[in-house]
Amino acid sequence: MLRLVLPKGSLERATLQLFDDADLPVSRGSDVDYKGSIDDPRVIDVTILRPQEIPRYVAEGLFDVGITGRDWIEETDSAVETLTPLHYSKATARPIRMVLAVAGDSPARSVADLPPGVRVQTEYPSLTRRFFEQHGVEAEITLSYGATEAKIPEIADAVVEITETGRALRAAGLRVLDTILVSHTELIANPAAHADPAKRKAMEQLQTLLSGALEARGRVLVKMNVEESSLDTVIGLLPALRSPTVSKLFGEEGYAVETVVAKTEINTLIPALRDAGATGIIELPIAKIVQ
Repeated sequence: MLRLVLPKGSLERATLQLFDDADLPVSRGSDVDYKGSIDDPRVIDVTILRPQEIPRYVAEGLFDVGITGRDWIEETDSAVETLTPLHYSKATARPIRMVLAVAGDSPARSVADLPPGVRVQTEYPSLTRRFFEQHGVEAEITLSYGATEAKIPEIADAVVEITETGRALRAAGLRVLDTILVSHTELIANPAAHADPAKRKAMEQLQTLLSGALEARGRVLVKMNVEESSLDTVIGLLPALRSPTVSKLFGEEGYAVETVVAKTEINTLIPALRDAGATGIIELPIAKIVQ
């Protein structure tokens, strides 16, 4: 039903791991194959391409669903539907910023201070051109193939580059003038495919599985038995995703308690629960949490 395109390169391994966690494992003949499949009736086939290309191909209807960054959606000016942001790896856990930067000793304090004909290097020439046009600044914009921050001052007067913390730009002696765009990794869809009720339903179901797998990451299920006299104390220790589930034990004076907690808290939580009177404590992994 759905033709799916996933990003190759730095996001490839983390993307495939997310699909595996969502019980949608991608099968390929080898790690370098561009074609794959998912044993699921909702997915016809899987193609793995550079994220720069994905927005245009999804917009053109070559694929129904894809994963790429907002930066490439804007750079290609592609008309796609955003289904949900996806924060599933170190590279996607936080949004990146696309910024305009100049040498640290530049007198410019804003884009308006840059002189006509300013030389700008970037991996995002179309988006950069639109940005300068919106601010009425004539710029000589050149496509950069990498190491963009190293091109000031000999090759460029300014650069448009992506950054998470700005550390690499500062290390290169650059100063940020403006933020052009904040970019997340997104699950996107072709508008015509999204308008089709059957395909939209399939997209929503895939989104549920992916989001559920992400929600479960770093969380565990904790179950225990608690006597009535200790119940309030134990409940007070639990940092729950929602209110803990409390059930009366059959034929006994006590309660079964279960809740979802962060994995990082479990090493201090379990001893504290035992000290508070909880018994039969069980820690279980969680595959998905669907809200």
